[in-house]
Amino acid sequence: MTQLNFHTSNSTPPPPPPINLQLIPLLQKTKSLYLLWYKYYKFLPKEHRYTLGVKIDILITNVIEEISNASFSTREEKQIYIKIAIRKIDVAKIFLMILWETKSLDNNKYLDISEKIMEIGRMLGGWNGQLIKQNSPTKKIEEK
Repeated sequence: MTQLNFHTSNSTPPPPPPINLQLIPLLQKTKSLYLLWYKYYKFLPKEHRYTLGVKIDILITNVIEEISNASFSTREEKQIYIKIAIRKIDVAKIFLMILWETKSLDNNKYLDISEKIMEIGRMLGGWNGQLIKQNSPTKKIEEK
């Protein structure tokens, strides 16, 4: 009888199967922003990593959540989530600016993140504008 000893096995378990999830472009860009932020977050000075760094981390993950909520909501409900995401991305911009001004985030990292966050802000603003047009009272009258 052979005895299996799982603790001494040199083989590693196979990786889990990939999640097959089609993300809307805005959600994909926000996920990319988070992954970039996570890479830079680890190198923030401790005095900012556990204050502004944590706040920015939470804000970006909340933006991902709000965009996801909007993408699965009815047309009338979407705007609420988009407005929240816009507010949170704007606050993240301010916190990032503070990190840069205090030299906790160098110029190149700040520029990398700023470009992504500005693009996300423009996309959210465009989506919000589109929803305003779609949900306007004149649009609803025209449809009847």
